[in-house]
Amino acid sequence: MDSKIKTLNEKLAEAHLGGGEKRIEKQHQKKKLTARERIHYLLDEGSFEEMGILVTHRTTDFGMDKEQYYGDGVVTGYGTVHGRLVYVYAQDFTVFGGALSETHAEKICKVMDLAMKVGAPIIGLNDSGGARIQEGVRSLGGYADIFYRNVQASGVIPQISAVMGPCAGGAVYSPAMTDFIVMVEETSYMFVTGPNVVKTVTNEEVTSEELGGATTHAVKSGVAHKTSTNDASCLDDIRKLLEYLPQNNKETAAKLDCELGEELREELSNIVPDNPNKPCDMHDVINGIIDHDSFYEIHKDYAENIIVGFARLGGRSIGIIANQPMFLAGVLGVKSSRKAARFTRFCDAFNIPLLVLVDVPGFLPGTDQEWSGIIMHGAKLLYALSEATVPRVTVITRKAYGGAYDVMNSKHIGADFNFAWPTAEIAVMGAKGASEIIFRREIAAAEDPEAKLKEKEVEYADKFANPYRAARRGFIDEIILPKNTRRKLLKAYAMLEKKEVAAPKKKHGNIPL
Repeated sequence: MDSKIKTLNEKLAEAHLGGGEKRIEKQHQKKKLTARERIHYLLDEGSFEEMGILVTHRTTDFGMDKEQYYGDGVVTGYGTVHGRLVYVYAQDFTVFGGALSETHAEKICKVMDLAMKVGAPIIGLNDSGGARIQEGVRSLGGYADIFYRNVQASGVIPQISAVMGPCAGGAVYSPAMTDFIVMVEETSYMFVTGPNVVKTVTNEEVTSEELGGATTHAVKSGVAHKTSTNDASCLDDIRKLLEYLPQNNKETAAKLDCELGEELREELSNIVPDNPNKPCDMHDVINGIIDHDSFYEIHKDYAENIIVGFARLGGRSIGIIANQPMFLAGVLGVKSSRKAARFTRFCDAFNIPLLVLVDVPGFLPGTDQEWSGIIMHGAKLLYALSEATVPRVTVITRKAYGGAYDVMNSKHIGADFNFAWPTAEIAVMGAKGASEIIFRREIAAAEDPEAKLKEKEVEYADKFANPYRAARRGFIDEIILPKNTRRKLLKAYAMLEKKEVAAPKKKHGNIPL
């Protein structure tokens, strides 16, 4: 046995220490890496310490006692990313298709428990055919043990899942309960029931890629927060994401050195078009405010009428939520509300300040939205922002109409600072629609109704389509020139750095799920 262990350890050392680096470089463009290659690529060089290397399964049924492999289909352990401790597990598809057994699950639970105790992120590299059928309920119990730990770790340590192969049936629920899911294009898929079951039950012909591929979940369902072209790119994305996150809910994200100057950004001065009906790209506003090249977008291809992601401002990690007028005029809908609400709750759980950039004409109208529960989903975003206790700053760039004004981090729901550009329009609705309602009798009685409507539009706009009335009431703290935005935000977040909120004592709230 000693000689076996020695030989095994020598092979493992060769695989993921000295000789591994060159192999990874050669395979960087390959679609799939092995479990150990993935861990080696993800972690800082030479930092990985494996746990449970000699574990084997306990099954004797169906001749399984004759097939036993060290590690039992999952590689677990710890190491560092950017010099900071992380725990990791990588399912090995070459051993029983990565199928989860009782001991396989125990290894994953062990590193999850340690991550909780120590206070460090847990990263799961999923590549499994599902539960190991030969073990029956024991494998199902193993999944439930993992699910339970996902819930206990939620909001305590960051949990990141990479889906790098198949992930089906009950296996999908562990990634779904983690904070972020990254999927590899063309080689990964997630679904509760596969194409064969779908065809049997609904007579619908669909491929695995169409049903649960990376693009499907990134664009249609929103299950995937990001997609990557290959394994190496996926692991690079995880390393990048970790740069913006703290180790746990008791810490703040690391602040990078940033040399500050006058911090005027002239490029913001002409970013809002003179024509109120012409959209501007909110990405340009974001990039004009943050540290250069620091924006890391989440859910980029899902609900594109709202933008969420991480960035740095003066070296400090912040979360950004921004309406995107380039898509559906930036309205709030079912998907965009849910997307922003979940991102808000993550940032609040891990002490990441929030910046909300507003250009919103209201909620998306229509039977599809109403029947899909826009009331409930819009309330999720309202609830999430109202509940958040991290520093919260809002900048209204142009439209802030109706209930969407309230929802998008208004002063009334606890925002710490609310700034507005001179182009901001804060009102119940747009000037044309409001005038048609308020002045309908005058317009109807006029000799030239069209000219009268335009006259009343101007009158209404002079009163409400600007930020000054809201500022007089204290709902806007300051009206600022666009070029001064970055400088104002730097000062605001510096002042709010030690913010604390004493929330009412309760077990938990009841968010409208």
